[in-house]
Amino acid sequence: MSILLKNGHIIDPANNIDETSDLLIEDGKIAEIASEIKAPEGAQVIDCSNKVVSPGLIDVHVHLRVPGQEYKEDIESGTAAAAAGGFTAVACQPNTAPPIDSAAIVRMILSDAEKGSARVHVIGAVSPGLQHKELAEMADMKAAGAVAIGDDAFPVKDSGFLRRAMEYAHMLDLPYVAHCEDKDLTGDGVMNEGYTSSVLGLKGIPRWAENVGTARNILVAIETGCKLHIQHVSTKESVEIIRFAKSHGAPITAETCPQYFSATDESCNGYNSNAKMSPPLRTADDQKAVVEALKDGTIDLIATDHAPHAAHEKDREFSLAPFGMIGLETSLGLCVTHLVETGILTLSQLIEKMSLAPAQSLGVVGGSIGVGDVADITIFDPKAKWTVDADDFKSKSRNTIFNGIELTGKSIATIVDGKLVE
Repeated sequence: MSILLKNGHIIDPANNIDETSDLLIEDGKIAEIASEIKAPEGAQVIDCSNKVVSPGLIDVHVHLRVPGQEYKEDIESGTAAAAAGGFTAVACQPNTAPPIDSAAIVRMILSDAEKGSARVHVIGAVSPGLQHKELAEMADMKAAGAVAIGDDAFPVKDSGFLRRAMEYAHMLDLPYVAHCEDKDLTGDGVMNEGYTSSVLGLKGIPRWAENVGTARNILVAIETGCKLHIQHVSTKESVEIIRFAKSHGAPITAETCPQYFSATDESCNGYNSNAKMSPPLRTADDQKAVVEALKDGTIDLIATDHAPHAAHEKDREFSLAPFGMIGLETSLGLCVTHLVETGILTLSQLIEKMSLAPAQSLGVVGGSIGVGDVADITIFDPKAKWTVDADDFKSKSRNTIFNGIELTGKSIATIVDGKLVE
């Protein structure tokens, strides 16, 4: 089947395309980009006037909760949420129950994902059970389809173990995806340590828990040569550490999430457990540092850390509620509102950070819509104003701090492998 996108503002940073044109999709690939393309017989024609046509957005940090916690999210609901938010691909994290620590589980997820609304890439666990006592069979997981190895939510404590893990991952040419945190410093903290935590009487998480973890992981990556991807950067000091390391050629990429440039720890006021996340929401100074890092390229890409939880889990005392917030269906709007509308990034720069850079960080398909490329495409209206209504989400969960706010920029349609997602 052919699809003809008419009169769209095509933005493709990988191919330096930024123009109003038509785009023809045939047999799952980009067949032609030109003005006034004649629709082939039987083609589906979509008017994209005043809309942006971009490479499909890719989220490298998503919790699909499969296997074991499907009451929070599953592949069907998670990929539906992704497609609704403009994402054509997501990478699922390994901290499931049981963890994604074997080739069999990788194959199961990829098989189930064939029926999903977006591509699913799998990040395998660094160790069986995420116990960090022995290395997982990374080679088997890669052969089964895993694209990276990670320790999200369970950062490796033993630096010797981390060295062996990175050496193994480097040998296999697998990126190591790291949650950078020293849990001994975090202790039983539940939010950012500072003025707001003091006012609320809640135990704080010191910022240097993240900073120490970031520095340690980068140093191990430099020594082993392993490609390191740093997750959810939230502090100004981590930004400086990453900036310094990159200036010396460290093999690293870094992400942040919309919550870290669009909210602060003041969102925890009222003991709002939806604002409890890891790393925690920080201060306005951290927010400014993250924005500057996105602008100058220190932070390479934007992910969501989409972390669904059931209502009964979040509707508890702040200290007892789990960490995490969903983000797939609000990410694009938050990014356009806080980064593009404010003049911090151009639309092209934003698309690079939400599509091309994520694809490059994990070495996966996507990030480009040149002629001959796979037709993974996002169509969005950069000027559409809409109000977040969590009850309309495709996700099974509703744990967001952004419910009821007005955003600018909304996904209109996604095309995955040349097929329009319904």
